[in-house]
Amino acid sequence: MTDLKRITDKIRRPLFWRRKERPTGESPKSTAASSSQIRRRWFHATGIKVAGAALFVSLFLPAAAHGQFGIDLAAIIAALSKVESLMSQFVAAPLKAINQTQQSITQYEQEVIYPIAAINQAKTSVTQFENQFTQIGNMFRTNVSSATLPQSQSLEALLLSRNASNVPSVSSQFQNVYGVVMAQNAASPEVRNMTDMTDAQAQDAMKRAIEIDALADAELAEADQMGQQIAAAAPGSAPILEAEADVWVVRANAYTQAALSELMRTRGIDIANQSKLAKLGATDNQNNNGLINGALTQH
Repeated sequence: MTDLKRITDKIRRPLFWRRKERPTGESPKSTAASSSQIRRRWFHATGIKVAGAALFVSLFLPAAAHGQFGIDLAAIIAALSKVESLMSQFVAAPLKAINQTQQSITQYEQEVIYPIAAINQAKTSVTQFENQFTQIGNMFRTNVSSATLPQSQSLEALLLSRNASNVPSVSSQFQNVYGVVMAQNAASPEVRNMTDMTDAQAQDAMKRAIEIDALADAELAEADQMGQQIAAAAPGSAPILEAEADVWVVRANAYTQAALSELMRTRGIDIANQSKLAKLGATDNQNNNGLINGALTQH
């Protein structure tokens, strides 16, 4: 009898197998002997197996998601409609009211505060004023020289130069015309002091006059520039130009005060000289009276 355990070609049954019906009249031994000679496949595809495998694979496939089309589309549209309604109620309405208010303010500014016609008229007036100021400025530069002698002409040209850099040259030109203080033995100390002080104040006034003329030219040039800026300036920049003009007015007042101070000093020196002359006259009279009295006493 053949030992089935030593048969190398064992009969392997598939994982899913179905018992086949034996043909009539075939013995089990002959079936076992014939099956040992036939190589069987370990897997047989059947409809049930394919369906089960397909079901098993479908468990691991990703589920389909609903995009723009599907059940969630209606919910998205409803949410967007709600957001639009809220924005129209709580955002669009206040913005519309603010826009209307801003338009009313802008219209009021354009028609009442800053009307275009009035602005254009003001610019035209400024241009006309600038032309008039230019003519007036030319009048200030009219030649008024009147000296005829060489030394006096040189001093006069220096005093009318309107150039502050010529101030150091005034003293020498002044001495050429009016001379220097007399010598010590030529006059009394009182007269020499009065003469020196008078010459000094005269030179100071001349120097200050040259400086004030130069400042006046600078102020006129700045005024012309401001006028040109105002003629082409926007309405919103007018306060800035006005503030700068106010600053220059303060400076001009300071220069005017300096000129007034120089005039007061000159006038003070003049009055002091008159007082000094009266005092010198009184002293001379007293000395003369003493000499006369001494002469009469001796005789």
